[in-house]
Amino acid sequence: MGATLLPDRNNQGLNPIVTFFLFNYSLTDELVNLFYSPCIIPPSHHFEREESTHIIRVLRLKEGDQIHLTDGKGALYLCDILVADPKRCEVSLHASLLLDRIAPPLHIAIAPTKNTNRFEWFLEKSTEIGIDTITPLICSRSERTGIKTERFQKVLIAAMKQSIKAWLPELREPVSFNEIIHKPFMGQKFIAYCETGAEELLQKSFQKGIPALILIGPEGDFSPGEVAEAIREGFIPVSLGKSRLRTETAGVVACVMMQIVNSDNNHEA
Repeated sequence: MGATLLPDRNNQGLNPIVTFFLFNYSLTDELVNLFYSPCIIPPSHHFEREESTHIIRVLRLKEGDQIHLTDGKGALYLCDILVADPKRCEVSLHASLLLDRIAPPLHIAIAPTKNTNRFEWFLEKSTEIGIDTITPLICSRSERTGIKTERFQKVLIAAMKQSIKAWLPELREPVSFNEIIHKPFMGQKFIAYCETGAEELLQKSFQKGIPALILIGPEGDFSPGEVAEAIREGFIPVSLGKSRLRTETAGVVACVMMQIVNSDNNHEA
């Protein structure tokens, strides 16, 4: 995983711990406690009551203890607790890194499921596996056209923190099938379709190292007309295997397949 030192905003030079943090840093081993805030302005940061209560009451951390903080945009900070207040915990930021994405951007446009819990499961698991953008896709056979944006955003944040990541996936507003297939996209474009069974498997069609967009349809699958229109717009029809998958399972399988190809050193780009 690549990493870049963030600029020293106070022009005080690098703290020695920054060098240690960079070259001895292990995401899974070191970041036991990772917290999130979309707006971080060094040299200090304070948490709102909910997060402060978790830090002080639940984790029982105290002044002088260290935690890690990310803005969800790749920036990662090593922090010391300055004020152990369960209502307004304050920390000092004294080491920082900007972590690279581990693979080219992956965008999944997926039909929201009728059962909201199942869509939340997809959000959680795809974030743990690694995804950049999620777009709720409204198709002709969709059973749900609206989403709980605030609730879904919380699911993404929790999954990012749990899986120790510094990049928060972008959750976009729902779009129609017609809109997304006609919108320009610089990269590979796929549509997962299980009607004929003759399509090539996604991992065989997907090229390593190139941004990708894949469309996942509702429980009733895409209509033949939608598939035909997508193909005319340059989307490649692919299969996710021989089993008939639920929408949320198909989304996770697609995410896994592409991440495996991207991480395979023996796979030619």
